Amino acid sequence: MPRPGRKRSEQSRQAILTAALELVAETGYGGLTVEAIAARAGVGKQTIYRWWPSKADVLLDALTAKASTFVPVPDEGSYAADLRAFLLATFTLGRDPRVVDVLRALMTHSQLDPAFGERFRVGFLQARRDALGVLLDRAAARGELPATPSPGTVADIVFGIVWYRVLATRQPLDPAQAEELLALLTGSTSSP
Repeated sequence: MPRPGRKRSEQSRQAILTAALELVAETGYGGLTVEAIAARAGVGKQTIYRWWPSKADVLLDALTAKASTFVPVPDEGSYAADLRAFLLATFTLGRDPRVVDVLRALMTHSQLDPAFGERFRVGFLQARRDALGVLLDRAAARGELPATPSPGTVADIVFGIVWYRVLATRQPLDPAQAEELLALLTGSTSSP
């Protein structure tokens, strides 16, 4: 639901999102403040609070935009090619330490703040599942989707690996793993 107030300026919005990502990389999540974001973006902090309820929400918006930009929903002509492109883009973005730090911070915050947790689940986690779902639906329509695992389980496997590595093991996402995952999910051992 949009917050009341003046209409957003897209230029100001972009400046705020950029400032938030730059500052969190410099100071860490704990050192990030709305005041610092406002100063870096050249806006008043009231502008930020008019559009977002917290610094976590600013970062959520920035991360969602970044993921949508860098992990598109490709149409490469086949399920295997689409999934490969999606996995490689996801794993590439997930290797960026700045992105990983924001993911960890937002996941932590979502566990402590139930209202933010719901916004995080809907605004980011479900949005990424929905993006993968487009590929799965397209593959099903073309008759290319294997019978198992189910589309929901495919998403659980893909994002389970990402989150397990980001949160639990802190091991980097490896492009070779994307290929291994591709073979597992497509039931093939060869490249498309």
